[in-house]
Amino acid sequence: MKMVKTLTAMAVASVLLGGCQATSAERENTQTVAVQQQNLPQVDINYETFTLDNGLTVVVHEDRKAPIVAVNVWYSVGSKDEKVGKTGFAHLFEHLMFNGSENYDDEYFGPFERAGATEMNGTTNNDRTNYFENVPTPALDMALWMESDRMGHLLGAITQDKLDEQRGVVQNEKRQGEAQPYGRVWGYLAEQTFPEGHPYSWSVIGSMEDLNAASLDDVHQWFKDYYGAANAVVVLAGDIDVETAKAKMQKYFGDIAPGKAIKKTEQWIAKRDESKRAVMEDNVPSSRIYKVWNTPPMGTEDSEYLSLLSDILAGGKNSRLYQRLVYDEQIATSVSSFQYARDVAGQFMVIADAKQGVELERIESIINEELNKLLADGPTQEELNRTRFSTMASFVRQAEKVGGFGGKSDILASGAVYHGDPGFYAQEMDWVESASTADLQTTANEWLSSGDFTLFVEPQPDYTAGESMSDRSQLPDVGDLPQLELPELQQFTLSNGLEVYLTERHDTPTVELSLSFDAGYAADAGKKSGTASFAMDMLNEGTENYSSMELAARLESLGTQLSTRAGLDTSTISLDTLTVNLGESLNLMDEVLQRPTFAEDEIERKRANWIENIRKEQARPQSQALRVLPGLMFDENHAYSQPLTGSGTIDSIKALTRDDLVSYVDTWLRPDNAKLVIVGDTTEAEIKPLLEKAFSEWQAPTTAVPTKQLDTPAPRSESRVFLIDQPGTPQSLIIAGQLAPSGTTAKADLIDVTNTILGGSFTSRLNMNLREDKGWSYGARSIWLDSEGPGLLIALAPVQIDKTTESIEEILKEYNQYEGDKPATEDELKKVIANKTAKLPGAYETKSALMSALTETLNKGKTIEYLEAYPSRVSAITLDQVQSEAKDLLRPEALTWVIVGDLDVIEDKVREMNLGEVTILKETK
Repeated sequence: MKMVKTLTAMAVASVLLGGCQATSAERENTQTVAVQQQNLPQVDINYETFTLDNGLTVVVHEDRKAPIVAVNVWYSVGSKDEKVGKTGFAHLFEHLMFNGSENYDDEYFGPFERAGATEMNGTTNNDRTNYFENVPTPALDMALWMESDRMGHLLGAITQDKLDEQRGVVQNEKRQGEAQPYGRVWGYLAEQTFPEGHPYSWSVIGSMEDLNAASLDDVHQWFKDYYGAANAVVVLAGDIDVETAKAKMQKYFGDIAPGKAIKKTEQWIAKRDESKRAVMEDNVPSSRIYKVWNTPPMGTEDSEYLSLLSDILAGGKNSRLYQRLVYDEQIATSVSSFQYARDVAGQFMVIADAKQGVELERIESIINEELNKLLADGPTQEELNRTRFSTMASFVRQAEKVGGFGGKSDILASGAVYHGDPGFYAQEMDWVESASTADLQTTANEWLSSGDFTLFVEPQPDYTAGESMSDRSQLPDVGDLPQLELPELQQFTLSNGLEVYLTERHDTPTVELSLSFDAGYAADAGKKSGTASFAMDMLNEGTENYSSMELAARLESLGTQLSTRAGLDTSTISLDTLTVNLGESLNLMDEVLQRPTFAEDEIERKRANWIENIRKEQARPQSQALRVLPGLMFDENHAYSQPLTGSGTIDSIKALTRDDLVSYVDTWLRPDNAKLVIVGDTTEAEIKPLLEKAFSEWQAPTTAVPTKQLDTPAPRSESRVFLIDQPGTPQSLIIAGQLAPSGTTAKADLIDVTNTILGGSFTSRLNMNLREDKGWSYGARSIWLDSEGPGLLIALAPVQIDKTTESIEEILKEYNQYEGDKPATEDELKKVIANKTAKLPGAYETKSALMSALTETLNKGKTIEYLEAYPSRVSAITLDQVQSEAKDLLRPEALTWVIVGDLDVIEDKVREMNLGEVTILKETK
């Protein structure tokens, strides 16, 4: 597994190496000193591994900080193991693995939701398929029973009906992806950059024709070929030890057959020497260039060096291409680069979006120019040091979690599957630590100097299955689940009046802070829409002591992440830093808070990119609908009437002035309108003096904080329909909105539970209907926007276009039945309550998760005791209350429908439904 790091790691070429050419010994000495001076952060992931007699590899990592265990099952099979004409099987089979096994022939998510599982999912890529979940420790037997049942006891449960259902779901996933701007590019790149027959020359999701042709015999054979125990790795990470793991793994997995001997795909880089070009036309908001080189696979020094080079070239604000294309010449709105590391081969990619009116040839020439400079001169030592530190800091943060995407179980599983060594991450870290500028220059010249595309197998051991030790007639009892125990919340006030809330977490040497203000883009009411978001985004674009690039470079050199953003009701400055750099990082936080310059040239650069982003929002069906919905639900003077994305309109952003931004900051970003929440490796005695020093000049003005106008409009009495045309799209996006109570209501928990049954979870009514039963959608859901002012309840379903009206009918049916003759059931309520309470002890594993929960609770005027009492409040909700709340909450007769699709296909049919007045809508500027 390639060591995960942020693709937008920032680097700048600000130091040039000069003088005489150094000898090898001198370069080695200089390199060693540079690495030592960086004081790179380190993470050691302890683990033990063992193999069952049937060949199943088990890796165990013990981490007792939370009463949860991450279960991560990796099968060494992906789309590269498919054959031409039978593509998409690996991903299709991943879906089938969630549809029940021989001894639990029901939806896979049910028992896990009741047990409070989190981070539960399955994914497929070119090289592997994995299934993972975090479960409370007492639920481990249940999880292992379920995972082993589908590993060893699945075939009898795969029926033609299930195949047809999941085939439809996958095809809708494919449609949904291809309906997005640039959605057809990745399949095309695979075809064009690898030779015919190469295992990476088709997309993971496969073709529609191959999916339609997949037979029941085909998928059964796929399971027999690849899902044996000897072709899998199971990682158990968290509240578990090796002896316990050995007993449980033998009990549940020991009787599973090893499976067939697997012919492993050999390395096939397919490096090209000639350049190749192509042009594709698609429904996209702006022109984009892709440049792709075929490179070595993961697990090689060159792959790691190329990853470092990608950050130096186009990894963030201080990267060479960002400075040229986005910052200085301002001809591109974004640029990125990454080393796409895979098992058989890798690819190095550069992607850039052009501003409107800019020719891609001009952008390409600058990409080529900067790349040629890198080939000729190599990176500077300063660029390498900063990118290396950013990479290591990102890995430290990644290793905080035991499970989920990119957590420690993923790190260990990838090492075991790809390299036969769970601890292979240490080798990758060594390569990063010891890399020299000469190494990177040599690697760049080897792989990036030609061959660009512009868009343009060992006998199997004699394994035997052991005797069955598991009772397959029923699921193991989960047992008593752990209770939620939150750490102590300390509170103190700074001399300037700022309220500070601190929770200590000393598991990793990091500290996270969230400074939130009662503002958000609701504060734009009566002013220019988008002011709050634009102003917050401008805070780190230059201060009195740092230019935008200098600030980004300093943050990166400290391994610190600082973000500024606006939500609907709050504006936030967040800091994530290593403990060793806490003081200096706080000073930078104060710098962006109190000393932003709002330079006119930075405003104009940001404005141009902002407007391009609005155009992109208008091109994506979901963001397009969410831009217009608030204006339909609230009158034009209401604080919530503006686009739900918070980005404003093209006209309002064009009209923004520097005075508007300064006024927003002076009016709302003040200590008497803020709360600072801190979670991490510090104490009050340590951090309070640092805060007093950093914020010593930040004082509240004498004027009062303005009051936001959040009146609740009168509810509508009838439905209406708004149609948005998107010609040629294969899907329709259906949104049904209505007013709902505020998130501050005393019955917030009841509304949340009521909505969860309707559409707020995978097994909710809407999703089970449109995705699992009908196969018309990749996913349907309902969302309660629990705002400070009046809330919204939104049903959202992207569906295949020929099922648009049928899907609307099904949504209405679910609404009417839920409040009418098919109300919530006791089983539905118990499942939701079990899920919401059982998952809590593991829900706050990371500092950011705990900080978010504390911040949200405090911002709603609640205490930590309120947060701690959540399980008892939810457990006390009765079925009568839910059924009654559904009648009060839902208004199926007065929904505001926003439907995005090809009106030539859907308009007449929608009108024939007589839902209400129909309006063709085109968003204004």
